[in-house]
Amino acid sequence: MAIRPIRAADEWSASEANPGVDPAAAVGVQIRELRKIKKLTLTQLAQAAGISVGYLSQIERNQSKLPIGVLKKLSDVLGVHMNWFFNGNMLAAPEERDVIVRKANRRRLTFTGLGVAEELLSPNLAGPLELLLSTIDPGADSGEYSHDGNEAGVLIAGRLNLWIDGKLFQLEEGDSFAFSSTSQHRCANPGKVPAKVVWVITPPHY
Repeated sequence: MAIRPIRAADEWSASEANPGVDPAAAVGVQIRELRKIKKLTLTQLAQAAGISVGYLSQIERNQSKLPIGVLKKLSDVLGVHMNWFFNGNMLAAPEERDVIVRKANRRRLTFTGLGVAEELLSPNLAGPLELLLSTIDPGADSGEYSHDGNEAGVLIAGRLNLWIDGKLFQLEEGDSFAFSSTSQHRCANPGKVPAKVVWVITPPHY
């Protein structure tokens, strides 16, 4: 679903976007999910975005219209592009929305400059785990980082170098792995074709 041009009142009309679907409600839910995953309070997110706590609470509960400018500020703080909120399972049939993710409905995020693109395979980020498909370009490197939780994965295409606490593991297609996310970890693609990795992360850390 494309983001519609900003109107004179700078308001996004959910009713015109897709009859029978309430995108505004989906946006509010996703903002709340991402805020909780980032461990931000209502006050912290509101202050960072330059809006009031009451207004942010109304947005998350779908009780207020959401101007594109405000959504852009919230997206920047939460670390996602605005398109994140306009893709995904909000387009799915109601009976599938919290269970199934059709390929065409995956939410996507590209890390500019890193050569890494990720697709969310789990229906949402509200559950106990997150399922991701990462596509890592040849020569791309994630950089080293750590966070709470645990993760596991399987390399379904290409080659992958995986470092865990400084120790290098060289993976081939079909190899799988698991480790504590509190360990310093990093991955890179040493091959000549894109590497594809399916990740399971708990709790969600997107």
